[in-house]
Formats: sequence, C-alpha cells, structure tokens
Amino acid sequence: MRIVEAHGLGLRTRRGWVYRDVDLTAEAGELHVVTGPPGSGRTSLLLALAGRFPHNEGTLRTRGPAALGQVAGVHEPDPALTVAEHIQERLLLLGPVPRRRRQLVPVAAVRARRAYRRDAFAAAIAGAGFTDVPLDPDVRGRDLTPQQRQVLGLVLATLSGPSLIVADDVDAGSDAPERAWLFDALARLADQGYAVVASARAVEPGARAVVHRLGDPSLPVRPDLSLPANTAPGTVAVPAQAVPTDATDPDATVDPDATVDPDATVDPEGAGGPAGDPASPDIVDPEVNR
Repeated sequence: MRIVEAHGLGLRTRRGWVYRDVDLTAEAGELHVVTGPPGSGRTSLLLALAGRFPHNEGTLRTRGPAALGQVAGVHEPDPALTVAEHIQERLLLLGPVPRRRRQLVPVAAVRARRAYRRDAFAAAIAGAGFTDVPLDPDVRGRDLTPQQRQVLGLVLATLSGPSLIVADDVDAGSDAPERAWLFDALARLADQGYAVVASARAVEPGARAVVHRLGDPSLPVRPDLSLPANTAPGTVAVPAQAVPTDATDPDATVDPDATVDPDATVDPEGAGGPAGDPASPDIVDPEVNR
C-alpha cells in the first residue's frame, strides 16, 4: 500500500529554492533515507511529507496519519521529563484506541496504551522492538545521548499507530556502532509495516534503505512559514500552492545605491507565522531548514 506519493515536490520562497523536484513514493514496510548537505532542505522536506510544512510546487498525496520522531527544534524531548514520563504523557494525550480503529492500529500500540497505568515504559519499548538499546526510564531529556534521543522519538511515534514515521538527522552526534544500530532499528520499524522516511548526511554501509539525494538549494534559507492545519487521518491530497509573483518577477531590480540603516531593528514578534495546532503534541512551529 502506498503511504506517500510526492511528484515534483518543491518549496520556493522569495529568497530561492528550499528543495525542488523531489519524487518519492514510500509504501508500507519500506525505509527511505533522504541525504544531503546542511541547507539542502532535508528537514523541510520531511516535515512536508508528514503534513507539518507547506510546499508550493508539485503534488503530494498521503494515506493515513503520520508521526514525528526526533526533529531538532520541532519535536524533541522535554529537558525536565524522564523517559518514562515522556511515554506516560504521550499515552495520556492519545487516550485509549477507539474500538472502531483497533484493526488499523498495530497490536503493540494498543497494548501500550492499555498498559500506561501499570508499566507503560516496558510496553512501549517492547512494542517498538527496541529492547536491545540501553534506555533508562529515569534519565531526563537533557541527559539523553543523541542515539537515545532518536530512540525515544521513534518509540513515541509508534504509540499513535501511524502509517508514516519520519525522523531527522538520525546520524547526527553518533559514532559508527550507534549509527549502524539506528539504521537497523529504522529497518525493523519498516518490517513492522510502517513507512519510514528518515534524513541523514550519509547512509551507513549495508543499510536496507531506498536513498534519495538532495542537492544544494540556490540559496540556503530559513523561511518563516506558517504550518498548515492538522488534518484527519485518511487519504489526503495536498494541492500545490501558488508561488508568490514577486518571487519570479524577471523585471525586479535592486538599487545598488541602497544602504542599510545600522540602527534599524527587527520586530521579533512579527517574524514568524502562527503556531500549529496546540492540541497535537507532534506539531510545533518549525523554523528549520537544513
């Protein structure tokens, strides 16, 4: 079953392309890895595939809900909460699986959501298939290693029973054995039936993944863009949005004599768009574009 279909996907702002001409089709049970240098738009692309960031070129169709793993600055551990508290909080927010959806949610996720009052940590870790990683339930978010942050993000993502899981920079800050373990863990999630799309600077040798390479954008930027409203699970068709006319105006010129007032200040309150839906724990306004 196809979970994500992207054709010619791109995001162009007034300052240039963030990413462009992306073709990616991910089916249930597949692992895809997007690679590229910093500034190539990997994070923005992953968030767009998960429905958390806009695009204005090409078409995107998704089936079923998506969940975020670790995405720095967007979806990451709370420094003050322990690992066990992160899991308990997420299960409380999700609530029990409605009877009408139990056939659509992995059995492991249903069991974890039933067990949150007793032993949520053990049920969640076992459900994700990560019992072989040393993850202490009493460690606080600020003390987690890069590998452990990725593992916690993936465990939290599985609890909602999504069709698609995305995780960003899975190889950041880890050594070779940790990177090899993480790519194997991503493949194990795919084997459970999830469509998994991750980003990394490079793919570990021997990793079972479909690799997509992003080139450098014309201008690496960090655009201030608003998040789209959260959509209900199901098949979603996301039409391309219109490109601002001044972004491609061939007659636009720049005054070479213009100067910048050194005393001018920028209002930080007016720089960004509105935050995402506060009711969804996975949606936070990202200001990322790597």
